[in-house]
Amino acid sequence: MNTMLRKSVLGIAGLAFTGGVFAGPATAHAAAPVDAKPVAVVQADKPGVDTGKLIPHGVQGTQSHIKLNDEQIGNVKAIIAATKKSGMDERAAVVSIATSLQESKLENLGHLGERNDHDSLGLFQQRPSSGWGTPEQITDPQYSTMAFLKGLKQVDGWHDMPLTEAAQTVQVSAYPHAYAQWEQQAADLVAQHWNN
Repeated sequence: MNTMLRKSVLGIAGLAFTGGVFAGPATAHAAAPVDAKPVAVVQADKPGVDTGKLIPHGVQGTQSHIKLNDEQIGNVKAIIAATKKSGMDERAAVVSIATSLQESKLENLGHLGERNDHDSLGLFQQRPSSGWGTPEQITDPQYSTMAFLKGLKQVDGWHDMPLTEAAQTVQVSAYPHAYAQWEQQAADLVAQHWNN
């Protein structure tokens, strides 16, 4: 989509959004969606972030969204910092954040006792017994992100794959399609925090 057309579409979407915000009490009685999604165009004015690159294939299936606390936002920022350090782009950050949303809800999980999936730990639920690193390394957000990204770099054509396929190739999860549901929230988070 060329820049002029994108700006026109975003401008119209912004007017529609603003109109809805200012409608106020006239629409207050309407039922709100159970799981309202952030509108990606709201963050499209962020300098230096090409939102078209964040979700190049469009989202797949129903999208999930959770409210994040300060710790989870800190982990988002750590994933973005590690992505930049690895020399990878915003799309790699989207894949990483969506993967962490699925695996741990962006919480740096220690051993969960009987509820633990084998010896999985950290943001990406990586396993020391599978060679991801020591428990201390895996529970370090920068290390675990760099380990995930190292695996992603080894996936031929990951940039051209749907998010869930790229994530699954690295993670080898029992639920290979579950990553797709977090793509919109991950893209919104990258758009919001990439240049912070």
